[in-house]
Amino acid sequence: MTLETYDKMGDRDGAPTAGAHGVPGGSGALEAVFRAAGGPLLMPYAVGGYPDPASCLEILRAYRAGGAGLIEIGVPFSDPLADGPVIQAASQTALTRGVRPKDVLALAGDIAAEGAGVVLLTYLNTILAYDPERFFGECRERGVLGVVVPDLPAEEAESMQQVARSRGVDVVLLAAPTSPDTRLERIGREASGFIYCVSTTGVTGARSALDAGLPAFIDRLRAYTALPLAVGFGVSSPVQAAEVAAFADGVIVGSALVDVIARADSFEQGLDEVRRTVEAMRAAVTTARAGKTSRR
Repeated sequence: MTLETYDKMGDRDGAPTAGAHGVPGGSGALEAVFRAAGGPLLMPYAVGGYPDPASCLEILRAYRAGGAGLIEIGVPFSDPLADGPVIQAASQTALTRGVRPKDVLALAGDIAAEGAGVVLLTYLNTILAYDPERFFGECRERGVLGVVVPDLPAEEAESMQQVARSRGVDVVLLAAPTSPDTRLERIGREASGFIYCVSTTGVTGARSALDAGLPAFIDRLRAYTALPLAVGFGVSSPVQAAEVAAFADGVIVGSALVDVIARADSFEQGLDEVRRTVEAMRAAVTTARAGKTSRR
């Protein structure tokens, strides 16, 4: 089923219901997590089902224990156009071991039931193949607050947002530094929950330095939306996390954490390093937030 088909189907029946967190979603619950944080929050990312579903749940628990404000879980996909080699390899491993969207939804439900705020990341074809009404309905049942869809253009987002919001879920759009103001305005109008701000052009992956023009990009986007702005792609150290937290509402860390698990001599060693890394990044974000508040 295509987006064009959804354009012809009109409004959906069904109102948002309370999920695992007991709050109504779809243009409200996800944004409220950012507001309640009182400043920038840390959002670590994991590939759903990697290295296997049981171990992935332990990683998600380590994220929560380390101080994650939200947790982002990627649905493995065979052609992840926005992802770099680390996440591509992890996704392929998960797919080879039989991980499917239903398994990632189950993981999301498990960690949401333990009190974590959960966001999924998945590509448009996965949603369409699953059936959007069924997919977003199951997201809500599992306590998922929002879904990042990297390949959903703002120009085609309205129909998908309509389906998601009727199920109480936000569809999160991406914005890039190369986007002209006219496009940023459209993204601001169509987005929900928060906007995922790409720190630089290219794919995900750790980088030695962030783009010097990133603060100016965030300022440009703020002119067109009141939604929280979270920055991802390339954040790989506590220093970089603090740098981003000085001007953004959220710091997303993905490849650096997935890589820890991939290169560890044992899963236990990797899990311990992941927990310590998240704790260090959380501390850096908290320190940056305190400095940000003191300058007001």
